Amino acid sequence: MAEHTEGSIVIEASAAEIMDVLIDYEAYPEWADVKTAKVIERGEGGVGTKVAFEVDVPMLGRAEYTLAYRYAPGDAGLSWVTTEARGSVSNIAGEYLLDELDGRQTKVTYRLSVELGVLLPGFVRTQGAKRVIDNALEGLKRRVELG
Repeated sequence: MAEHTEGSIVIEASAAEIMDVLIDYEAYPEWADVKTAKVIERGEGGVGTKVAFEVDVPMLGRAEYTLAYRYAPGDAGLSWVTTEARGSVSNIAGEYLLDELDGRQTKVTYRLSVELGVLLPGFVRTQGAKRVIDNALEGLKRRVELG
């Protein structure tokens, strides 16, 4: 059963500046809870369309998965689905939606759906998914605002 959750944060930057960080997949280990990230396929303009990740999921162990990315026009965000998964995660789908409030502030909404490869009580799944969202948004904000 998939766990769905979402969260939002306002970042002091334009949508284009945030997209620059979001599409720099190879840099994810520097700011996101990701051990490795490797772009496998690139599309128009050299942007990653298929990216392989390795993560350590607390209490569940290692997971490896490959995500296929689609990009919204005009720096409005991106979305992804799983093409391959091994380990503690069996399926991931999600999106970042960027809503520029003015030239220097953008509201970022992160939606995530995760299916785990192991059974856990509902409240543990819910808290874990919420923690992933909160950590990702805070990490993105730090990376964009502080470099």
